[in-house]
Amino acid sequence: MGKELRVVRSDLWINPAFDQGLAGQPGLSLAVFPARRDAAAAWDMLAAAHVYHVSAAKDELPREWFVTPELIARCPNLLVASSSGAGYDTVDVPACTAAGIAVVNQAGGNADSVAEHTLAMMLASSRRMIECDRRMRRETGFTREDVMGHEMRGKTVGIVGIGEVGTRVARLSRAFGLEVIASDPYVSPAEIERRGARAVTLDELLAQADIVSLHCPRDPSTLKMIDANAFARMKKGAIFITTARGGIHDEPALVEALRSGHLYGAGIDVWDTEPPPLDHPLLAMDNVFASFHIAGVTHEARRNVAAIAAEQIAGLAAGVRPPRLVNPEVWPEFEKRRARLLG
Repeated sequence: MGKELRVVRSDLWINPAFDQGLAGQPGLSLAVFPARRDAAAAWDMLAAAHVYHVSAAKDELPREWFVTPELIARCPNLLVASSSGAGYDTVDVPACTAAGIAVVNQAGGNADSVAEHTLAMMLASSRRMIECDRRMRRETGFTREDVMGHEMRGKTVGIVGIGEVGTRVARLSRAFGLEVIASDPYVSPAEIERRGARAVTLDELLAQADIVSLHCPRDPSTLKMIDANAFARMKKGAIFITTARGGIHDEPALVEALRSGHLYGAGIDVWDTEPPPLDHPLLAMDNVFASFHIAGVTHEARRNVAAIAAEQIAGLAAGVRPPRLVNPEVWPEFEKRRARLLG
């Protein structure tokens, strides 16, 4: 019989479905370490852990507990870094791969919530709903025509990254009568078509789309991908939406594209620093729909993400290859280490 799989997480809030999903599972145990006190106790738990279920919230989890080469060096038993969300900003994936550690995420668990939020931002920006709401609260005397927006029907939405969320955004967009185009270097044109969009290059997407919506992961290839040049290539009067990750778009460049009038509006759910400071220039703009990385934060999404995370870890304890493996190339080395550590 193999050894018990030891799972560790921090005491940052998580939906109870995670602990409930692991309770009573054969061959594993769960320990919870304090994220902001008693570091010695936390290190003792992590040093013994086989699975570290790590918060994906980069501005909530203390950096000491990010999965870095330093943490990996102190955790010789670590087999799996399990992100608490679809993103994995708190995990150094190359360092994990080099150490034979599998990285898993919960992609798709909050996709419906993120897609709904994206469509809400698209509608609110097109129809100037946020601007109207703000002006009604602070002034009188303006006319309805002063806040007159545009219908989305007949416009083109460009989806950058057509994974779980992007595919759902494509489906919802078609229901609103939008033409859907998409760019994704990891998905074939035929598969993009199957997911409900016409495949184009990123340059073609920026030039053709009335609404550009980001749904790609944050990694070295996408950091500052939407910069001043990219905003300049967008159609005059276009709308920019992002529910992806902060850092993929250049915030100062977006400020300038909006101030100059080149862009009609923006919906921003993700930021370089979360939450952004109150004096952030984007927060002063009436044509910006701002939210605090909440696109995937609904009761349903949090419960679903926690449940599938527990299910994936329970599967690992039973010897099942996880369905949401971020670094599949690690698997042969992972299996060798698992055999050595767990039998």
